[in-house]
Amino acid sequence: MITTRRRVKRHESLFRNGDNFINLYAIRTGGFKTCIASDDGRDQVSGFQMTGEMLGFDGIVNDRHNCDAVALEDSEVCALPFKRIAELSRRVNALQRHVHKMMSHEIVREHDVMLMLANMRAEERLATFLVSLVNRLQARGFTRSKLILRMTREEIGSYLGLNLETVSRTFSKFAVASMMDVRQRHIRILDTDALRQMVSQSEGALVNRGVH
Repeated sequence: MITTRRRVKRHESLFRNGDNFINLYAIRTGGFKTCIASDDGRDQVSGFQMTGEMLGFDGIVNDRHNCDAVALEDSEVCALPFKRIAELSRRVNALQRHVHKMMSHEIVREHDVMLMLANMRAEERLATFLVSLVNRLQARGFTRSKLILRMTREEIGSYLGLNLETVSRTFSKFAVASMMDVRQRHIRILDTDALRQMVSQSEGALVNRGVH
C-alpha cells in the first residue's frame, strides 16, 4: 500500500468534525487528542493517541469524522486510504483480522472510559489513566517508570470528567504518598504496584456492584 506522510504542528488539526472520511492515520511520531464539542460549546476530550497508534476510526460509520483530532506536539502521521484498506482486506484475511482487532480495541477502550467516568472516584480515575499510559508506552518499548505528559492537566481533567483543581490535587496526593515524583509534566512512577492495586480494587468494586 502506498501511503503519504503528513506533518502536523502542535495545536493544529489533523481532521475536524464533519470532514469527509478518507484515511485512517498511523501516528509515526508525536501524539494527538480527540475532542468533541459539548452542549455548552466547550471541547470535551474523548481520547489521547500516541506514537504507534491509529486515528480516524470514528469516520467509518457515516463517512464523516465526528470529532476533532488535534496534535499535542509536532507530529507526523502516515495517511492510509481506507478504500484501499477495504479492498486489500477482502483479499488478505490477515489484514482484515488486524483491522477488526484495532476497531475492537477502540470500542473496548471507549467502553472502559465510560465505566471509569460513571463509577470511579477521582483517585481511581487518575490511577487508571496513568496505568493505561504506562501499559501503552511499555508495549511500544518505552520505560515503564517515566512519563512525559504531552497533555495539560486541564485536558486530562476534561477526559476524566474532573476539574483542573481536582486533577492537580490528586497528583499532589500521589506524590505525598510516594507513589510518584511529579515535576510539571515529567512523572516518575515510584510505586507502580500501588497504582495497579488501586485500579484493581476499583475494578473489583465495579464487579461487586454488578456494573460489568
